[in-house]
Amino acid sequence: MVWNGDAYQARFDDIAAEGGDVHGEAALVRSLGPGSVLDAGCGTGRVAIELARHGIDVVGVDLDASMLATARRLAPGVAWHRSDLAGLDLGSSFDVVVMAGNVPLFTPPGTEAALVAGVAAHVRPEGRLVAGFSLDRGYTLDDYDAHCSAAGLAPEARYATWSRDPYSGGAYAVSVHRRP
Repeated sequence: MVWNGDAYQARFDDIAAEGGDVHGEAALVRSLGPGSVLDAGCGTGRVAIELARHGIDVVGVDLDASMLATARRLAPGVAWHRSDLAGLDLGSSFDVVVMAGNVPLFTPPGTEAALVAGVAAHVRPEGRLVAGFSLDRGYTLDDYDAHCSAAGLAPEARYATWSRDPYSGGAYAVSVHRRP
């Protein structure tokens, strides 16, 4: 898939200009009290930039050069890395790793376990992996939970939205897993 980072970002800029909340993911992550966050699959940096604005040490990683070019233009002081998440090795760990924006669904089919292992390797002890994605595209919560378990993470919470509405089934979920 070919992306245009500026066009992608313009969509969120328009929503914000009309009064819409585009920072739900960052608000949930901030509520966990992290000092450091890895925004895995950061796109144009919307979540990472908002976290940095609140004084959190944040690193963004994405595979798409256009998305990262927009992120770098918007926040040159944030560390941005271009990498496939399945083979990610930043040599550091974080209080929270967040995958917002359906990140697991942009992974080639059959590589989801490697994606989860790649990002989970960056969750420090007692840290969390937070991911939100649609459930109507072939990647199930059972699969995701199994991949998290294989990566050493235990389920902590599940929501229907980034606003923490209770999850009782449905087409979208936000999952929080913790490294014991």
